[in-house]
Amino acid sequence: MRTRRDGTTRPTRHRAVQPLSVVWLTVVWSILWRDLSLLVVGSGVLVAVGVCLVFPLPPIALFARVRPWPLAVLAGGFLVDVVRASLQVSAVVLRRRPVRNAVVAVDLESSSDFVLTGVATILSLVPGSVVVEARRSTHTLYLHVLDTPDRARAERFRAEALAVEQRFLAAFVPRDDHHSGRTA
Repeated sequence: MRTRRDGTTRPTRHRAVQPLSVVWLTVVWSILWRDLSLLVVGSGVLVAVGVCLVFPLPPIALFARVRPWPLAVLAGGFLVDVVRASLQVSAVVLRRRPVRNAVVAVDLESSSDFVLTGVATILSLVPGSVVVEARRSTHTLYLHVLDTPDRARAERFRAEALAVEQRFLAAFVPRDDHHSGRTA
């Protein structure tokens, strides 16, 4: 909240043009044009500022620190999940039997948008599952999961997704301390 001269308060607005976003978008622009000339970089800055003004985003507090060992565990677990899921998807395709899929809701324990995005990204990159909806208000991910014939398999996937969240929380320590659980 920001205090006005008359003593009243009003909500603090975020800056529409965030310098880091402008730099990042300019780099992407230059890579797309495959040129670092003054004209390309200058036009990239103008386009980046325009994008920031037309599509303003609130600043997101990403994390306080990265823990190297838990990050290595997260990356290793991700690689194991990708290999295991690739073999499972291959087996499903090769066996040529009817496949029952399911949409599984995973209620994340964290209330951090950064964690929601990170976990959703990791789960989507593993073959056999795709995020079909992410509800920010409840921090719930809805995932379409391949070859889920019964409730037990859906529960096993939900437990695996929550384990990914726990590895993510161990690797990236959020600034807010709400990651230990949400209050209803």
